[in-house]
Amino acid sequence: MKRFADLTEQEVLALAISNEDEDNRIYRSFADALRGDYPETAQMYDKMADEEIGHRDMLLDLHRKKFGEFLPLIRRHDVKGFVARRPIWLNRPLGLDAVRKFAEEMEYETARFYRRAAATARDESTRDLLRRLAAAEDKHESLARELGARIEPGARAAEDQTARRMFVLQYVQPGLAGLMDGSVSTLAPLFAAAFATHNTWSTFLVGLAAAIGAGISMAFAEALSDDGSLTGRGAPVVRGAVCGLMTTVGGLGHTLPFLIPSFYVATSVAFAVVAVELIAIAWIRTHYMDTPFLQAAFQVVVGGALVFAAGILIGSS
Repeated sequence: MKRFADLTEQEVLALAISNEDEDNRIYRSFADALRGDYPETAQMYDKMADEEIGHRDMLLDLHRKKFGEFLPLIRRHDVKGFVARRPIWLNRPLGLDAVRKFAEEMEYETARFYRRAAATARDESTRDLLRRLAAAEDKHESLARELGARIEPGARAAEDQTARRMFVLQYVQPGLAGLMDGSVSTLAPLFAAAFATHNTWSTFLVGLAAAIGAGISMAFAEALSDDGSLTGRGAPVVRGAVCGLMTTVGGLGHTLPFLIPSFYVATSVAFAVVAVELIAIAWIRTHYMDTPFLQAAFQVVVGGALVFAAGILIGSS
């Protein structure tokens, strides 16, 4: 790996050409990934990719005039000082905000590279071109920063709605399913153990086992339900992890109070936690699933009450 200060002028131009080609391909990848759901944004990334090709061609022309046809092979990772880029363009689905932030950082780094290269260039034509390219990259950085504001309001509203729908499909739905399962299904074994033993530590262990077991089960069930290729629900591993985590959290919420030594205090606190959990589930359904709050609360409370009652009856028998 070479230091930037040790590069020859030909190597600097070759590196700049390689960078422009890579930036073009990254923008093309962004546009391709976003085209189906965010056509306006994809079109702007296509335009930015075209400009990168123009920059590459200008650099190639200068290289041919000064050094001929042979272009040394040198890339970003061959030179010290460049920040390693996380290949988010390979992710599916791509988040709009993550793409915009990545593009802004990419253009800022490229502009700094051109200014530093211009400062070390001995040839006036090379120095002039590098300065012009730095100014062009500054404009790209501003464009990346302001990309959202430059999209037509109607198109931006549609993109935001699509982003919200994807967020609901990929995170809220599996998370809500897990939270409901963890908060409701673990009530029966927890309170059955509580009223059967009146021992808070034994009850805590039963609740802990139920929460972790339910989390593992729900994680696998969600991950194996579909691969997301047709439903648009995203990576199965991510959905499974979200669902499993929220299931465990839902089960642990009313289990942790049984760390309190007093049975009646622990049970009273657990009752209160269950009420908070059910209200939270109803709010999430109202906020993300457009279910009226009273309807969501009624459905959740009835289901929770039935499981709760089953646990108490079994434990008291």
